[in-house]
Amino acid sequence: MASTTTQHPSDSDSQPARAQPPPQPLPSQIVPEGSEVTTADQVFSSIGDQVERSNDGDDQVVQQIESMCVNCGENGETRLLLTVIPFFKEVILMSFECPHCHLKNSEIQSAGQIQERACRYTLRVTTKEDLDRQLVKSESCTAAFADLDLEIPPQRGQLTTVEGLLTTVIEDLSVAQDLRKEQAPEAYTKIEQMMADMRAMIDGERLPFTVSVDDIAGNSWIEPRPGDAQSKWQRVEYKRTPQQNARLGLGNPEAPDVDAIQPDEVHTFPASCPACSRPCDTHMKLVDIPHFKEVVIMSTVCHDCGYKSNEVKTGGAIPPLGRKITLQVEDPDDLALDILKSESCALTVPELSLDLHPGTLGGRFTTIEGLLAQVHDELYGRVFSIKDDSRTPEEHERWQTFLGRLNTAREGKIPFTLILDDPLSASYLQNPYAPDPNPNMTVEEYERTEEQNEDYGLNDIKVEDYAEDENDEKKETQQDA
Repeated sequence: MASTTTQHPSDSDSQPARAQPPPQPLPSQIVPEGSEVTTADQVFSSIGDQVERSNDGDDQVVQQIESMCVNCGENGETRLLLTVIPFFKEVILMSFECPHCHLKNSEIQSAGQIQERACRYTLRVTTKEDLDRQLVKSESCTAAFADLDLEIPPQRGQLTTVEGLLTTVIEDLSVAQDLRKEQAPEAYTKIEQMMADMRAMIDGERLPFTVSVDDIAGNSWIEPRPGDAQSKWQRVEYKRTPQQNARLGLGNPEAPDVDAIQPDEVHTFPASCPACSRPCDTHMKLVDIPHFKEVVIMSTVCHDCGYKSNEVKTGGAIPPLGRKITLQVEDPDDLALDILKSESCALTVPELSLDLHPGTLGGRFTTIEGLLAQVHDELYGRVFSIKDDSRTPEEHERWQTFLGRLNTAREGKIPFTLILDDPLSASYLQNPYAPDPNPNMTVEEYERTEEQNEDYGLNDIKVEDYAEDENDEKKETQQDA
């Protein structure tokens, strides 16, 4: 996709002063010296809680720091608010104002850690209400509007809405349009058309359209809402490349590859903790699951900060057909069955209106009950909380009903249907009747679509006649020379 950014180097002389970042305070200025801070919960709280503290006459909520204005050189004021975005994570809201030249600016920075995996959120905007969804774009995030062929590169952090992001892009693109009209008429015409399209999106005249945020640090977010279908709101986690880790200051992209994993052996190799960046060990073991295939179990433990993670990846060749497994869970004993959900697997429970698209939760080897518990833990607190006051009563009731039925299902009190759809046939559900079939389980194999093969890079895989291709390339090179 061709990139059209909101920055124009040729117009740097005419950029407004508000585009300059606010002065960055020292950590010692954020938390007063001598204060007892033991946990993040004592420093970061929701805006509602901070308003109550302010009304009760407690400690000052907003930190005010005198700092130099980058525009005129005089002293201005930087204000800091340490807060928590509901269902997301801790952030620092910063604003700067200079009383001399009237420069104003604001920025948001993540106060949390670099996440273990990068993330990509995609929202299909179909109604004007979707324009009000909250959106967090960190300084390492790339935002895109696919329908406009528009990409916004990593810039200063923003806490806004979908409509607010569109408005900001329009404001940035409109800078120096008069100058472009004289010097680059063609660019002026294209930018005017793009701004007209974005205004139509804001007015609800050009719907639907797609907005996405892709953050290699995993600290960006688009607000979900109850009842969102998989095709409307998607969250995908993926492993960073060595080059992306290097951009975040993690690891060495030129480090040698680790030796191949041998069966029945635990391999340990050095790594860096994604939470504190200190050295830690990652353990890997190749395990053969009966009636399935080989899988690689990986675990990481950091003894400095206590971070722990585990993941499962399937090994072996990619089967020619995809696989869909359907299990009728009618007995509480079924909840104890082992399940391997790979990264490429979509999980659906129609009775609970639960739809997890590929990439959600990563690779997991657990039980059905354990998987439902992980889904509940991911949603409660990160997406929904009883204490949150930012949702309407109807949304609160819908979320409570959904999570209540999820808990009822994991306790075995209601029957439900579990569907695993894996285009790479890399997922597994234990069959206690093996090698005989399970009467409550059906397994279907199907041909992958051309789009699925393209998504997983299978169309570019060639396993035969390598030597002939190499000789043909050499001949073409010699002819060109």
